[in-house]
Amino acid sequence: MRFLRKSLTGLFLFALTLGLLAWAGLMVRDAVQARMNEEPRRRPAQERVFSVNTVTVETGSVVPILSVFGEVQSSRTLELRAASSGALIDLAPEFVEGGRVTDSQLLARIDPVEAQAALDRAESDLMDAQAEGREAGRAIGIARDELVAAEDQVRLREQALQRAKDLLVRRVGSEATVETAELALSSARQAVLNQRQAVATAEARIDQAKTAQRRAEIARDEAARRLADTEIRAAFSGTLTGVSVVAGRLVSQNEQLAQLVDPDALEVAFRVSTSQYARLIGPEGLRPAKVAVKMDGYGTALQATGQLSRESASVGEGQTGRLLFATLGAAHGFKPGDFVTVEIEEPALDRVARLPATALGADNTVLALDEDQRLEVVAVTLERRQGDTVLVRAPGLRGREVVAERTPLLGAGIKVAPIRAEGAKARGQEPAPDMVALSEERRARLVAFVEGNNRMPPEAKTRVLAQLQQDMVPAEVVARIEQRMGG
Repeated sequence: MRFLRKSLTGLFLFALTLGLLAWAGLMVRDAVQARMNEEPRRRPAQERVFSVNTVTVETGSVVPILSVFGEVQSSRTLELRAASSGALIDLAPEFVEGGRVTDSQLLARIDPVEAQAALDRAESDLMDAQAEGREAGRAIGIARDELVAAEDQVRLREQALQRAKDLLVRRVGSEATVETAELALSSARQAVLNQRQAVATAEARIDQAKTAQRRAEIARDEAARRLADTEIRAAFSGTLTGVSVVAGRLVSQNEQLAQLVDPDALEVAFRVSTSQYARLIGPEGLRPAKVAVKMDGYGTALQATGQLSRESASVGEGQTGRLLFATLGAAHGFKPGDFVTVEIEEPALDRVARLPATALGADNTVLALDEDQRLEVVAVTLERRQGDTVLVRAPGLRGREVVAERTPLLGAGIKVAPIRAEGAKARGQEPAPDMVALSEERRARLVAFVEGNNRMPPEAKTRVLAQLQQDMVPAEVVARIEQRMGG
């Protein structure tokens, strides 16, 4: 009985479980069917609003800045060459790389022994020529006196001949006496001719003596010039570069010893395109526009100002555009060969607006906001590109807001939410530089590198060292120094 009772109880529980499972399955089926038969609930459609950075269009007179790259060079560069050959002596202490010299300063001397001997020989030859001239002068005086005496003899012979003829007419003398007088007169006349020849020879001797003296003077001057060429002097005040000699070295004629550069006569040469060149010329040619030269390095910048001075006469083979030159004023820290950024002021543009470059589309349009904060496509005229900004002419946009950063999602009719707090950033203003804290070991390594850099200008080195001593140092300065360290 007990077995039967337990078997029936188990069968009952099993049947009850099957019933519950079947009832649960029916409930799930009914719920699914009811869900499928219900009409879907629709949410009301909402317009999507985009947040955009905006800037306000302000028009006025703007001076465009043309930015190009150029090279600093000196307008006065002189090659110092040896005018004669020999050994270098008396080398000046300033005759070194970077030495500062003054006008007419003696820099070096080539051994003048041979040149001095040649000058002494030339002076001796000149003294001989002068003595020959004096002797020729005395000789012509004697020759002229002898000519006068010979002419007196002719007059006396003529008188004797005349007396002999008179005696012959009075039948006192003889014909032999007359012939003898005639022969004597002929001999006297021949003597006169001989003396005239002597005078002419003496005069020619004087001319030859003058010519010889002149040649001796030329030889002496040439020898003196060769002696002067043994001295190498500075033609103007400046700085020496490319020095390749030492005292005692043998140099050959016309060998380059160094270059003399005038550090106060600096100019910058740069090339612009033809369209940029067209904006810099006026009715009378190249405008004397103002020029600013900058050279960045180690977080600092060397700056100088100047003025456009001239342009190259030809384009140059394989070149384009125009090569221009600008004379620099006080350009402390700049050296010939520096690669710099040149900024030239163009003629001012009236009634233009400065906008971020990202606000201008490829079709020269901008997206402006209307009264309902919806975007409107407005066409503008592009005048200049200035780095991250553009200068546009848009008469109808003055005072309106335009999108500072266009994206493919923005277009006409789209409603936006302007973010005016970012307007200053969108206009291209520079954010504050990132600052970093340096460990003592890293700071010491950077300071040692800067102090040992001899190519760095003293002014820039002082500023960088002052920045490295601060608790927070600009990250850009640290990155540039470590880049040059090879780290």
